[in-house]
Amino acid sequence: MLIRIKKLFTIKGYCLFMVCMLLVGTGISITMPYLSLYSTEELGMSAGAFGVFMAVSSLSGVLINSFIAKRSDSGLNRKLVIIIAMLSSALGYVSYLLFHNYFLLLLVVTVFNGLGAAAMPQIFAFAQESANASKSDDKTFALSTLRSLVSLGFLIGPLGGTIILGLAGYEGLFLGTSVIFLIIASLVFFFLSNQSNTVHTKRNNKLPVPASSLKNKQIRYPFIAFILLFAVNAINVINTPLFIVNELHGSHAVVGIVVSVCAGLEIPIMIGLGALGKKISNHSLMIISCFIAGAYYIILATASHSWILIAAQLLQAVFVAIVMGNGLSYFTELLPSSPGISATIYSNGSTIGRLVGNLGGGFIATFIGFRFVNLVCLLLVLLSFFILWKARFHKQSEVTLEESNSVS
Repeated sequence: MLIRIKKLFTIKGYCLFMVCMLLVGTGISITMPYLSLYSTEELGMSAGAFGVFMAVSSLSGVLINSFIAKRSDSGLNRKLVIIIAMLSSALGYVSYLLFHNYFLLLLVVTVFNGLGAAAMPQIFAFAQESANASKSDDKTFALSTLRSLVSLGFLIGPLGGTIILGLAGYEGLFLGTSVIFLIIASLVFFFLSNQSNTVHTKRNNKLPVPASSLKNKQIRYPFIAFILLFAVNAINVINTPLFIVNELHGSHAVVGIVVSVCAGLEIPIMIGLGALGKKISNHSLMIISCFIAGAYYIILATASHSWILIAAQLLQAVFVAIVMGNGLSYFTELLPSSPGISATIYSNGSTIGRLVGNLGGGFIATFIGFRFVNLVCLLLVLLSFFILWKARFHKQSEVTLEESNSVS
């Protein structure tokens, strides 16, 4: 394993990609726990208005990501896209302090966050191009390791946000987040070599540039399955704490233990699964993740004590690690010559899935109760399994321009 990790650093710019991904995860998660509180308490939004606000700003990221993806694979300067996206994210967080009118803030944040959403998939795409240029034979492990650093950032960020909020209030929180994205933009500007033109030239001499392929069943079916799996995970994040407290009569401390155990297990499992990329196909891992998630939700639906949920977090951590860590590699293998499009399809699927889960989870629980939400999740996982089974993966697949014209 140590030898494989050392080989990752032979990929040009990989150390910088690692730092950037850690900072991206940290920057996003610093404000995430407090954004709803700030919006409702300081800006006077209702819970419903905040939900609409987040939905619109998230969907703008999907649309702008889709617009940029194909063009980035066709020769658009990927380094410039990343820098602009980071600067836009910085401006987006500052906007919360500058604009207090709901509609004006919605407009500004929608534009800046929409542009900023392109940063992560484009960094992944740049990393894949660097791995190809470096002739790395361990791309799945490389991408999974980068994705695990985003998760590590999500562990660090909330603690940092709590400290900043206590010392400098919301102003320090949003300005501190903006500074993180400015640091990333500076690192990319000064230290990331611009190799995109060379990579595009080499690829165009050999292969047609694939477009996104949602018109192609081989891509559309997995895309739908990933939306469902991310929606299930989002529902679980919302429902499980409520289920513990209201149905199992557990304490808030138990909720904290459940969340911490799952988060703590995700990162090493994600790295370990990435290392298995040479032995097990990503498609097989996705099928396995459905079985694991199915077992997890059966346990939750029948659980009678809080400790059962703590033990079950091993299953949830494996499921999340596969979907988040190997999911990107799954689409990368489907579209090997279009790293920007493959990363964007994965990113858009996760965004839409989380949006569906966040909006639908509470609504479902209201009507059928917290315990039976787990049965709904089980049904969604089974549906994802059948979709993935129908879209059996063919390693030699290459989706060409004739097969599709748009990302979404």
